[in-house]
Amino acid sequence: MATKSMRILFTFLFLCGLYPAYYAQQIESELQVLSKGADVILIGEVTEQASSWNENKTRIYTKATIQVDEYIKGSNTQSIVTVKYLGGEVGEIGEMYSHMPRFEDNEEVLVFLKKGENNTDYKVFSGEVGKIRVVNDPQTGEKVTTSNVRVSSLKAQIKRLSKEQ
Repeated sequence: MATKSMRILFTFLFLCGLYPAYYAQQIESELQVLSKGADVILIGEVTEQASSWNENKTRIYTKATIQVDEYIKGSNTQSIVTVKYLGGEVGEIGEMYSHMPRFEDNEEVLVFLKKGENNTDYKVFSGEVGKIRVVNDPQTGEKVTTSNVRVSSLKAQIKRLSKEQ
């Protein structure tokens, strides 16, 4: 009986040890897809948003203006970028789409962007996954994601993965 319990315990501990490695691989894989698929990757602050109907008044789109702090990928030199996404509010009517990013004024973000249809606006690559909120760690003052990943480490990974194309 003790041997059986030991085997179960050993198996459980072994599997628990594998999970962090598997999870880390999944994150690396997702970051690789985002880094390679995005035309532009940047860090910046959302300064304003404006929602409006499309021409047929069938959908609401929002344009978020981002003041660029740093380009991680892409040779864009614009200090302000506009990101267009589905959803928003016009008057008393609101639309929200699942898996679409949502921005907030004064929010600092790291975004993976694709050029839009007209080459002036951008769209977030891979929906809500392509937008990462950036905050200051209250203890260190260092910029981190809301998942507590250091932005400096994330930038280094993105640059490495972008070069591996």
